[in-house]
Amino acid sequence: MSRLSSFANPSEFENEQVVSDAEKALIVGDLAHSSGPLTLCDSCSRDIPDHRIGSRPFTRAEDRSSCSVCHVLSSKPEAFTEPFCRFLQENPTVFHAVGYFKDKMTSLGYKELPARDDWSGKLEAGGKYFVTRNGSSVIAFTVGKAYKPGNGVAMVAGHIDALTARLKPVSNKPTKHGYIQLGVAPYAGALNETWWDRDLSIGGRVIVRDEAGKTSSKLVKLDWPIARIPTLAPHFGVGMMGQNNKETEAVPIIGLDNSDISSSGAKPVEPLGTPGSFAATQPPRLVQLISKQLGIKDYSQIVNWELELFDLQPATVGGMDKEFIFAGRIDDKLCSWAAFQGLLASETNDDDGVIKLVALFDDEEIGSLLRQGARGNFLPFTIERAVEALCGAADKTFGPGVVGQTYARSFLVSADVTHAVNPNFLGRYLEDHTPRLNVGISIAADSNGHMTTDAVSTAIVTRVCELSDCTPQVFQIRNDSRSGGTVGPMLSSAMGVKAIDAGMAQLSMHSIRATCGSLDPGLGVKFFKGFLDKWEKVDAEWQ
Repeated sequence: MSRLSSFANPSEFENEQVVSDAEKALIVGDLAHSSGPLTLCDSCSRDIPDHRIGSRPFTRAEDRSSCSVCHVLSSKPEAFTEPFCRFLQENPTVFHAVGYFKDKMTSLGYKELPARDDWSGKLEAGGKYFVTRNGSSVIAFTVGKAYKPGNGVAMVAGHIDALTARLKPVSNKPTKHGYIQLGVAPYAGALNETWWDRDLSIGGRVIVRDEAGKTSSKLVKLDWPIARIPTLAPHFGVGMMGQNNKETEAVPIIGLDNSDISSSGAKPVEPLGTPGSFAATQPPRLVQLISKQLGIKDYSQIVNWELELFDLQPATVGGMDKEFIFAGRIDDKLCSWAAFQGLLASETNDDDGVIKLVALFDDEEIGSLLRQGARGNFLPFTIERAVEALCGAADKTFGPGVVGQTYARSFLVSADVTHAVNPNFLGRYLEDHTPRLNVGISIAADSNGHMTTDAVSTAIVTRVCELSDCTPQVFQIRNDSRSGGTVGPMLSSAMGVKAIDAGMAQLSMHSIRATCGSLDPGLGVKFFKGFLDKWEKVDAEWQ
């Protein structure tokens, strides 16, 4: 049988996109959009199609050591600082993050697998695929060219949701003394004291029904601050540090309306849309702004929306030598973005026999209990459906035996941020368990099972670090402190796979603005790429 005849549609293979290593590095490193100078060595400039660079000016590098693309190819950590900051700024909501990842994958030849479709005949060894759920979770994977059904999966799982404040179903509120306010509810631990006096904007997804009666989801974000939660001056004698009512005292202001005292006879703004419509329950001026962003003229086309507040201040490097990143939403976009980049940058060799997979979930900050969360069936069903389709391509019977064999040969890295040591609170940390910034991945342990880490998984990841030139660190909470949780235990127990909790360290977790090292995104990419590329070799070393 020829290779073409094994495809459901041979023309798909004939037209399959071939991406060179240099072109892949240009996309992974987001170099076409970099604000810094772009330098290309002779080899990379030959291997990158003109349309990838467009009108972007570049200079010739004298050798590979000064080539921007070669820096990405060699996983130099500093090559990933700017693209990570730009990702945080341009993708403030979980929906935007999934859209970003989809665009990246599509440009590199990954094929989407709609969950409602039959996957039979659509997967093959050597293929690259992704599937989404709810527009807020995504799983991407590559199948090794030497893959056989029953082989294992090297997987990384993280989350892309972050603390936020979401608009209530009826977000319109009565004007109070001239202030137009917005009804919001905290998601996880948001609206804490770090949210006061911040420049907040609004973004998310809008459900729209067009003139033809077709319903779709559209992404929206406003690029200026429209909301603020004002503190009360200390002169009033009311403390503003965690003692305030989130329902009555943390209500954002979004505008002014002094029509009640105006002498010109001006009237308050009336609700938009017909009585009972969704638009009629929202602040009229906000409906107008969102409609303008989406090109909607008939407000009744807005069926519903999921909008949230986000800190608009850009992610930026800081410190005397620009060794920090100050940004919002670092938890857990730091590990999720790095893991995803690691998959996109991973090697493709003829002897690769495993599936390399990254799963990024929604709802981790609120317990992962929804269908797009890690407690749902998204990851195990995706793996099992993929294995089923690959069994069909290999003419092998699919069943519980193949599934069990697959999980027994698999390994999961639960990738969530952990706590970097804070120099002002050293007494709160367990001695010798104090991760530093700009050093490397932190293995997180917990004696009560809040983390999946054990001796076997630690040995495996330590060996991966040896082979990948990565420096592992270790973290565990003190006995008199409360440990957080990750997606690791729920996923590893559901599938029965060996697992570890390992992530990058950050300061100020759950603050609206946090801090990580400027090299940490790139160090994360280096580790996760190393894990995906080296795990099969490390697994073979075990008896």
